[in-house]
Amino acid sequence: MVNPIVPGFYADPEARTYEGRHWIYATRSITEYTKQMNLDAFSSADLVSWEKHEGIIAMEDFSWIWRAVWAPTIIESKGRYYLVFASNDIQNDEAVGGLEIAVSDTPEGPFRGYLGKPLIDRFIHGAQPIDAHLFKDDDGTIYLYYGGWSHCNVAKMNEDITGFVPFENGELHRSITPEGYVEGPCMVKKDGLYYFMWSKGGWTNGTYSVDYGVSDSPLGPFAPKGTVLQRQEPIAEGPGHHGYLHLPESGEWLIVYHRRIIGDTDPGSRVLCIDRMDIDGGAIAPVTMTNAW
Repeated sequence: MVNPIVPGFYADPEARTYEGRHWIYATRSITEYTKQMNLDAFSSADLVSWEKHEGIIAMEDFSWIWRAVWAPTIIESKGRYYLVFASNDIQNDEAVGGLEIAVSDTPEGPFRGYLGKPLIDRFIHGAQPIDAHLFKDDDGTIYLYYGGWSHCNVAKMNEDITGFVPFENGELHRSITPEGYVEGPCMVKKDGLYYFMWSKGGWTNGTYSVDYGVSDSPLGPFAPKGTVLQRQEPIAEGPGHHGYLHLPESGEWLIVYHRRIIGDTDPGSRVLCIDRMDIDGGAIAPVTMTNAW
């Protein structure tokens, strides 16, 4: 496998395995937000050769979106595929956009509008509605983790994936912000433990990195326990906002992330990469970034 795995600038990858293929859904990493008006996906049977699926969202179903289509996440439920993504980089509750949801009968789309409005269109507990991550627990419960501006929330999706069901205290969105959290949440469950990862630092420069915490509950708390990804000379800088793949036949875990060429100051210059990730015994070992493995 060679990094970056595909040509071109992409970021914020979410990775899944559906219908016998590995899928990566990603932001088109273009510095001008008004040119970020759809998402692309890549699929592979062997993690080496990738097929590009361009423009997977039926954007005509989202007439209110005018910029910043970002950071997809996807989950399968009852045979359908639900894609959540951010739009318009909203800066306050009066702006239109936030977290959107679309649906398809296939992993490649096209993903059509599902609600006719955003799924989350306001700031809750200080979290900008961006950077969603859908996680299905062993009991079938689907959790939505999300948030920018250094705040992270979690919510439980309802049966129809149209909204949320309340927690025991009646709230729909619970703040679970770990120390140092900036954006890009990601959840892995292994051997009954919940490994929560997040990006910190600045996404436009080499300070971007990934930390993690561990809990016996999907709701935390998640005290920082260590760093998973960080600048590694001479390979790359600014690694973060990641997803993961689990290969049951080999037991391997792979981290799918974006990173930057050291010294490249264009904010949009981000590329997709995959490396091995060691998760065991309540710890995630620091990932070694590679150019090939």
